[in-house]
Amino acid sequence: MNEVLRLVDPAALADLGRYAGRARAIDAEGAMRLQATGGVLAAWVGVLQGSGILAEGTVLGLRTFALEEPAELDAVVPISAVTDRTARASAVSTELGVPPMRAMAAWAAVTPPRGPWEPVGDLPGDLLAEVARVGLQEVGDAVRERGAAAGFVRDRVWARDVREAAGPHPDLLEGDAVPADVTVRAGGAFAAYALGFLAPGEPVRVLRSNRWTRLTAPGGHVLMR
Repeated sequence: MNEVLRLVDPAALADLGRYAGRARAIDAEGAMRLQATGGVLAAWVGVLQGSGILAEGTVLGLRTFALEEPAELDAVVPISAVTDRTARASAVSTELGVPPMRAMAAWAAVTPPRGPWEPVGDLPGDLLAEVARVGLQEVGDAVRERGAAAGFVRDRVWARDVREAAGPHPDLLEGDAVPADVTVRAGGAFAAYALGFLAPGEPVRVLRSNRWTRLTAPGGHVLMR
């Protein structure tokens, strides 16, 4: 018999479906790590792959959901299987059948620390959204011009700091929008924007723990190494 996770209400299940749909739009063949502990489900997705032994450059998305019943689970499954199940759920359903198939995802072996996390400042969510849009335009232009060779441009665009990314657009920096001591890669802005974590006019908190940086936005978390 397949495992079933019971979320706290139908709205939570629908929210999980929307989140999975956004992650699938980033990578149609991607995976989701479902980690349930007690009454909380943590749903992880990989946005940008890291490289090397330390997986530098890794960017992950994280949403948490309350469960109606306590559960224990740690499984990496295809995102498509999650979106299929949530799309078929009735308007009053709270149940997610855990997909029986498993997926391979290198990022799932990279576990961010539970803490302690040290706050280092806030960034305007509107700034991160615009940095993401600018980066997507650059990457899109590179794909059209270079095709498969655009990978280098994509890596460069998402590796630069948001201050550098905003450089050609001084209006993004008006009013000292980027505190001097807060450094965040543009890949984090891309993840927060693409996964729907940002809210107009709302700040994003930046925290650090060892080699990891975390963005805590109104709609979820982005973790970068």
